[in-house]
Amino acid sequence: MSNEAPLQIKTRFALTRIKAMGAAVSLVAIAAIPAAAAATPAATESGSPSCAPRPELLKQLSSRFKEAPVALGLAKNGSVIEVLTSEDGETWTIMVSQPNGPSCLVAVGEGWEELKRVGAKGERGA
Repeated sequence: MSNEAPLQIKTRFALTRIKAMGAAVSLVAIAAIPAAAAATPAATESGSPSCAPRPELLKQLSSRFKEAPVALGLAKNGSVIEVLTSEDGETWTIMVSQPNGPSCLVAVGEGWEELKRVGAKGERGA
């Protein structure tokens, strides 16, 4: 049995998964969810952000991981935050697209699960 903490194991999986996509989107560090809100891209092995034109990233995520967009939102700074998942929920990616600029991968993971919305119709849960 390994002495590594679960977070280290998941991070290693995520790094391996992204490295498989090639240098254009290879991550050295995984950004947390707050980074997605701030639209801060994660760094690649070369030190540059894991950014590319949106169609290129979508094509790579689709062909290698069978991921497709399932949700999106508009941030206050005008960037679009997208969640992509594989059909079985095995993998997921959060991507930020800047207005008139590149798209960047900010977080990846495994075990995506859809939650049933709680509360009355039209009512926001606490």
